[in-house]
Amino acid sequence: MLKVRLQRTGKRGQAYFRVVVLEHTKKTKGEFLELLGNYDPHKKELNVKMERIEYWASKGAQVSPTVNNLLVDYKYWNKPKMQSWKPKKKEQASETKPAAPSVEQLPAEAPTS
Repeated sequence: MLKVRLQRTGKRGQAYFRVVVLEHTKKTKGEFLELLGNYDPHKKELNVKMERIEYWASKGAQVSPTVNNLLVDYKYWNKPKMQSWKPKKKEQASETKPAAPSVEQLPAEAPTS
């Protein structure tokens, strides 16, 4: 299955992204089929070739939630936003884990004689 997604470039602390189409099993930093645009989060600029994105979508390529939300934010298309990440569930320590016995709760050892 093909995906339209972001590929991170740039050095540490200076992220810059390409919008690419590639097979979903390939690594994101690997080889891609076509470069569709770029995104600079520091300048908040998104430049994409919408006709090529629509072409790949018509061929069955899935648009990642992050790319979809960027296209919606920058008014390239008017589809609904998608949830792009799931928050981690916080476990409450008192309910899930039994309390470890403290030194006071341990039975006293019988003296050996």
